[in-house]
Amino acid sequence: MEVDGDSQHQIVPRDRRPDALGDFNVLSDEIVCSILNLLSPRDVARLACASSVMYILCNEEPLWMNLCLNNENLQLQYKGSWKRTTLHGLQVLSKCDDPCRKPLHFDGFNSLFLYKRLYRCYTQLDGFAFDHGNVERKTDLSPVEFLQHYDGNKPVLVSGLADTWPARKAWTPEQLLVKYGDTSFRISQRSAKKVSMKFKDYVSYTQVQHDEDPLYIFDDKFGEVAPDLLEDYSVPHLFPDDYFDVLDNDQRPPYRWLIIGPERSGASWHVDPALTSAWNTLLCGRKRWALYPPGRVPLGVTVHVNDEDGDVDIETPSSLQWWLDFYPLLADEDKPIECTQLPGETIYVPTGWWHCVLNLETTVAVTQNYVNSKNFEYVCLDLAPGYQHKGVCRAGLLALTEGTCGDEEDLCMNDNSSCSELTRKEKRVKIDEHMEDSNCEVATNGGSESLIKSDIEFSYDINFLTKFLDKDRDHYNSLWSTSNCIGQRELRDWLWKLWIGKPGIRDLIWKGACIALNASKWSRCMEELCAFHDISLPKDEEKFPVGTGSNPVYLVDDNVIKIFVEDGLEASLHALGTELQFYNLMQKSDCTLKNHVPNILASGVVFLEEGSYKIVPWDGKGVPDVIAKHNLVETFADTEYPFGIWSKKQFEYKKAGMLLEELVSCGARTSIWPYIITRRCKGKIFAELRDALSSSDVSNLASFLGKQLHDLHVLPVPPLNDLSYVHMKKKLEMGDDNEVMENISEKVDLPAALKVFFTILNRKKKGTPSRLAKWGHPIPSALIEKVNEYLPNDFVELHSDPIMDLIPIHLDIFRGDLKLLKQLVESYGVPFGKRSSFDENGKRRRISYLAMCYCIIHEDNILGAIFGMWKEFRVAKSWEEVEEAIWGHLNNYF
Repeated sequence: MEVDGDSQHQIVPRDRRPDALGDFNVLSDEIVCSILNLLSPRDVARLACASSVMYILCNEEPLWMNLCLNNENLQLQYKGSWKRTTLHGLQVLSKCDDPCRKPLHFDGFNSLFLYKRLYRCYTQLDGFAFDHGNVERKTDLSPVEFLQHYDGNKPVLVSGLADTWPARKAWTPEQLLVKYGDTSFRISQRSAKKVSMKFKDYVSYTQVQHDEDPLYIFDDKFGEVAPDLLEDYSVPHLFPDDYFDVLDNDQRPPYRWLIIGPERSGASWHVDPALTSAWNTLLCGRKRWALYPPGRVPLGVTVHVNDEDGDVDIETPSSLQWWLDFYPLLADEDKPIECTQLPGETIYVPTGWWHCVLNLETTVAVTQNYVNSKNFEYVCLDLAPGYQHKGVCRAGLLALTEGTCGDEEDLCMNDNSSCSELTRKEKRVKIDEHMEDSNCEVATNGGSESLIKSDIEFSYDINFLTKFLDKDRDHYNSLWSTSNCIGQRELRDWLWKLWIGKPGIRDLIWKGACIALNASKWSRCMEELCAFHDISLPKDEEKFPVGTGSNPVYLVDDNVIKIFVEDGLEASLHALGTELQFYNLMQKSDCTLKNHVPNILASGVVFLEEGSYKIVPWDGKGVPDVIAKHNLVETFADTEYPFGIWSKKQFEYKKAGMLLEELVSCGARTSIWPYIITRRCKGKIFAELRDALSSSDVSNLASFLGKQLHDLHVLPVPPLNDLSYVHMKKKLEMGDDNEVMENISEKVDLPAALKVFFTILNRKKKGTPSRLAKWGHPIPSALIEKVNEYLPNDFVELHSDPIMDLIPIHLDIFRGDLKLLKQLVESYGVPFGKRSSFDENGKRRRISYLAMCYCIIHEDNILGAIFGMWKEFRVAKSWEEVEEAIWGHLNNYF
């Protein structure tokens, strides 16, 4: 500000924003900064030269922090500022770093948004602690008292549980630095990238940083990188059960975390994954906690639930921002349950409770999530298909819009166990303008218009919550939510292992399985099949579907009953039809396969009609009457087996050309299911005997598999009608927006069937980077970025052989044992296919390259299994390095 000596008038600097931003002046600073976050670091640096205001906006530290973390993949090393750190990562710091250059300063510009962000960066939290809070504090809490008053009901702070832990004295930043300075730990931050830092670099960062939301060590793999830390603490005696412990460590979802963070860091508002409960023990520093009961969405938080797969996304301010900007707006009756956690105290967070944590100073803590009898059914509910129940579990009745309440009399409950105190005034939904046309349910407590017209009382009771399950969704043929902590197969495996391993709680397991798998429906269906085919009814241990298969399978006495469910009726008919045709071909051949494949005792179709089950035998020939009279599915081959080998292949090609909505419709729920009953094989599967067998027995098994695989490949199959693929090829060529895909395969003289096959592979390749990025850990992000460079331009460059059959055998059965792979290949006896010519890198000649490409583009996460077994390849520099180690041995035999 300047003063004119003659007039004594103050001269206010002219607002430079309109001239400096041009058309961008109509946007708020917050929106402009959001746009800058979407740019690359180089573009932001260039834009800083455009004008004075852009210079100010483009040199903000929070902006460069986001830019750095969104581009960082491996080890992070803080260089004193986030801009310098980003430029160092881009290897351009030396070109841009001029120690003599001073930052520019401009008058005529102010921004409340930037000021608030700067204020948060330098806020000190000495005055944020509570003396007492309103979370109950207990000492010497007995397991019986905890079970009766707190477990699954309300939070509690317990002291004394960690008094005997070595961690109680040893887990300080200074002592951990001495022992683990060069150990890398995972960092929690708002980015899809996987970031880690050496502990010595992290400590250096915490000592100089001024971030509003500082980096936070939140590492679920600390037991792998620093196993000694696991010896420093034990699970408190109040939390003895964890039903996930029946799974191996590499199968179970993340459940324990090392947590280290400086002042202002913390965990923003969330509900723990899969509605698990948690305990958190603080070893050093102080934490401020805020908690809300289930269904009480905190002010400023928005819950999005995708109405296709149930994926849950939560938009929330940082914990510090929430306490500074939203907490003061709350009336006393709307404030959360709060406390300050002190060193040595353990806080228990019940299932479904919202919680937010703010570190008041540098803290070190350990936490574990778990499943026990109190929350088991809730976990199963959260893993059930559909979306509405997921929103209701987190946002209560806010997740409901007009017309979604169903039968109001059926839903109204007066349950005294309800943890929520939602009033009619609080049952409000605000839908952001940009979300109005999306396929999401949006819930927040910040709206003004009530969309809930009934007086339904929200109750966090499993019987109430299960009323919001989508009865038309089925576990076996519904999309799986990416927010689920465990996969579909892993869920089936988990429940099966619980059923076998914990017979004392089978009543509870059955309730959970009925929620997650609809187990009661398939069990009733199986019992009807037993009665129809004069098979003894299943014993208690036999009424649960076994293993991880894609369909319900039951072992009843000496029989195996398989009900085909996955992907809907059409896919199921093709699955059974192909199996029956294969069995017929095998019986007519001279191969030894038929000596090892169990006999088929019965097959057919079971369906519901007027509330009762009807069963029609079917041997795979012709079209079953119940299918034909309703014209339910399309057949692709006019042969003896209309749902056999070639029809199934064309059906799969048809699915590959479908849009997502068509696929969901294709797998829609019906009340008709094909089934097959075979003789049960004696003995145990190899996975159960792996560690008990001698090396010679295992080697003999590999040789046996090689011989049987050869016999399978030489089975005579009916001739292929190539003309039937021509129409399918034309349909597949049409990509998004009706743009024709340019395929090199058009220049090659191939049968129409192979052109369809290669077109499908090329289409899969197109979405490979995004699919791998979605799967994430343990697939290295550095390799994901190089995947298109590694894959062929057109898959017609490769040849197609039965090499694909080796992939599941080598990875699943042999667990990557090269000696067993060698034994199988030598026993197979003949080459798998013709070699193709060299390209400039010799790739096409390498059979290992072909195998690796199939692993990469497969719709199942085969790479997750590879990098899960071979952890050393998580730092691989190239796909060739992984290929050579896993599949290179094959090049000696082809």
